[in-house]
Amino acid sequence: MLWRAIAFCLFVALVAAPSAYADESFVIGVMNDESGPYADLAGPGSVEMARMAIEDFGGKVLRKPIELLVADHQNKVDLGLQIARQWYDERGAKAIFDITNSGVALAIQDLAKARNRLVIFDSASSSDLTGKACSPNGVQWNADNWSNGVALMRLLIQQKLDSFFFITADYAFGASLEADARDAITKAGGTVVGGVRSPLNTADFSSYLIAAQDSKAKVIVFAITGADVSNAIKQANEFKLAPAQYLATPITYLSDVNALGLDVAHDLTFMQSWYWDLNDQTRAFAKRFYDRRQRMPNDNQVALYSSVRHYLEAVAKAGTDEAGAVTAAMQQAPIHDIFTDSGTVRADGRVLYDRYLMRVKPPADSKYPWDYLAVVAKIPAAEAFRPPGAGGCTLGTH
Repeated sequence: MLWRAIAFCLFVALVAAPSAYADESFVIGVMNDESGPYADLAGPGSVEMARMAIEDFGGKVLRKPIELLVADHQNKVDLGLQIARQWYDERGAKAIFDITNSGVALAIQDLAKARNRLVIFDSASSSDLTGKACSPNGVQWNADNWSNGVALMRLLIQQKLDSFFFITADYAFGASLEADARDAITKAGGTVVGGVRSPLNTADFSSYLIAAQDSKAKVIVFAITGADVSNAIKQANEFKLAPAQYLATPITYLSDVNALGLDVAHDLTFMQSWYWDLNDQTRAFAKRFYDRRQRMPNDNQVALYSSVRHYLEAVAKAGTDEAGAVTAAMQQAPIHDIFTDSGTVRADGRVLYDRYLMRVKPPADSKYPWDYLAVVAKIPAAEAFRPPGAGGCTLGTH
């Protein structure tokens, strides 16, 4: 363990060290889970997307070369805050992207406001980030728990699947997702018959799955994500919970389907913001990423590309790195890129765009590598996201 402690100390020292180009470079950072349960849904792939965005933008802004910082918060709030303070205070970072973990995200949201810097969430999905914890210094790019959970719950109840049991991640992300889903279930006339909380990075879901099976609920909602949802669905398959009970996975990514395989994942239904095989443009963009990472990108990672590009364009347009001016420029400019044809940044920080309800293909329908998803419906932005003010945020409502 000594070598690990030494390595960690060296890592912290590296992050804290003043950049040789601090006064000459324009500094932004990507912070996420690089090695844990959320590494596939964001991690090194998201860092690569940031590099692609910087390259495509031209590598400079405000006549300065763009310097990219990278760190792994290890899903620890205190470590994430420590890194963010170092980046804002010592490295001169103007914006931090991604974050992944909602607990870390909520903490950095407050810090960014105090430092008058920006934080842009590409894979942290708590709806509170643009709800009761909203900030003029925070922007949420990829979908939140409300968007991922509500449409799916409504669809299931329409199909007479109207009783629910939750297996929920035991931290801010899971609590937010379950709260949004429960609200949708109640309003649509369904019932929640029970639930359990699972710690992050759970290896054995057997006791939770037995409780869910014993509940006789028509739907088991896995309010978890990343490696946890892959492990849970694999074990649910071993327990043969389906088809007697429907397995609902509101927060699911292409990387999760890849980890599960179509034999296990087929017929899972969930919301997506982007898919690599939608059209010729998405396929060409995905191939660029594939050539670098030997895997197709998921919607979190492409959201990060979009957010970095839009942010840098706003800095250039504003002619300054001051947070308020850049945010105003981001809100004024439409988002028209590989991620969305018609996106906008709302005053509460919520980014709006059309989304897709998708279903995982059965193995027989998959014709080539990474041919995993089929579009069930396109959901207009006005329906895909929570209305302004509904989550308790007052920004832009006066």
